[in-house]
Amino acid sequence: MSFEALDLDQHLLNALDKMGHKRPTSIQTLAIPVAMDEQDIMASAPTGTGKTLAFLLPAVQRLIDFPRRKGGSARILVLTPTRELAVQISEVAQSLCRGTELVVGNIIGGIAYEEQEEVIMANVDIVIATPGRLMEYIDAEAFDCREVETLVLDEADRMLDMGFIETMDRIAGETRWRKHTALFSATLEGKGLREFSRDILNSPVQLNAEVSRRESGKITQWIHLADNAEHKIKLLAFILQQEPLHEQQQKMIVFVKTRDRLTELVAQLAELEISCNYLRGEMDQEKRNESLRQFKEGKINILIATDVAARGIDVPDITHVINYDMPRSADIYVHRIGRTARAGKKGTAISLVEAHDVDILSKIERYTDQILKRRVIKSLRPANKEAKVSQRKSKKPVTKKGKAREHELKEQKKAKRQKKKEEIGKQRHRTKKAKGKPSWAGKGPKKEPESE
Repeated sequence: MSFEALDLDQHLLNALDKMGHKRPTSIQTLAIPVAMDEQDIMASAPTGTGKTLAFLLPAVQRLIDFPRRKGGSARILVLTPTRELAVQISEVAQSLCRGTELVVGNIIGGIAYEEQEEVIMANVDIVIATPGRLMEYIDAEAFDCREVETLVLDEADRMLDMGFIETMDRIAGETRWRKHTALFSATLEGKGLREFSRDILNSPVQLNAEVSRRESGKITQWIHLADNAEHKIKLLAFILQQEPLHEQQQKMIVFVKTRDRLTELVAQLAELEISCNYLRGEMDQEKRNESLRQFKEGKINILIATDVAARGIDVPDITHVINYDMPRSADIYVHRIGRTARAGKKGTAISLVEAHDVDILSKIERYTDQILKRRVIKSLRPANKEAKVSQRKSKKPVTKKGKAREHELKEQKKAKRQKKKEEIGKQRHRTKKAKGKPSWAGKGPKKEPESE
């Protein structure tokens, strides 16, 4: 299928051509027609397969088809978990809107209010925001959500993992006049995500994109067994210092699990005279931007990152992902390695596995339905054999007293969940800044009184 077959405006077709997109990916082919019919969407597709254009193209098309007579606040609102991802989505949106009168803006953390005041107070059509900072402006009555017609939740499961469920629910309530909602992610798993989607989506069309050979880059994956922390840093240094990597201008992301680990590793690499940049949470926005800029331009080809960057980096030519620390769950592993082999290119994912990592390694292998190859560097051969996966202990038989206590705890949890739902419901229907329908919503049909 071609983009022309999707009934897109000529301006968008020209913009796509300039951006180098010749034909739609699987997720774009599935999602764009559904979104243009204003049906709610719950969509999953692997990273690097064009989710951003899948929700931006129909959103911009709607703005072109139904221009408003006078300016106002955002008509399209995109929520995303990280600042980096918000900036990258904004760049794509600006490319699509170049040459039109449509205005794109960001609302993200790490930026002073004065710098974002224009987005908040002036006319804007599309806003890409991180949920925490946006909620600050909503609570301060500085941002009006009544004009939002389309709400997009990008990487929704990641936002839930980061603890934004109440914030996202509040924002969904503030944008309750919207006509269309779309939830996108690389994975759509977990009870929390399913419950949240039931609350905010109206009879959604569920889309699961099968990735074609053209779209899917081949990721070569393997692991190195590490005896201890000292052995592990030697393995990493050997991998990073291989001559071919530098000769071919490779770009590598090394993932660690905490900020403290990141600080420690950056110091260790500095002692080994290995140049690198880093990216982590609670980092000044200017430093984050500079670190990413140097990485993209190839001035520094090694980036050390916590999982804040697992979904926030869209650099098309990343060649290697190295898991210095294994992730806490299998789906995070998939998101991490999805930073490489984007847009059909090839990539490599290497994991350094200690004895305490074998349980998560086993889960990753089950989740991805493949056994990761074990490789050995001759000069750094491990002294120990691979540890065994721990066996789950069988549950002890429950006594009558234990059953009664178990039932009591379940009822307490149930009551707590119900109370939380009621509180969220009150927040969702609050009218502090959103009294009455927006002008575009119309009066709508009157409801018939219910017969007794």
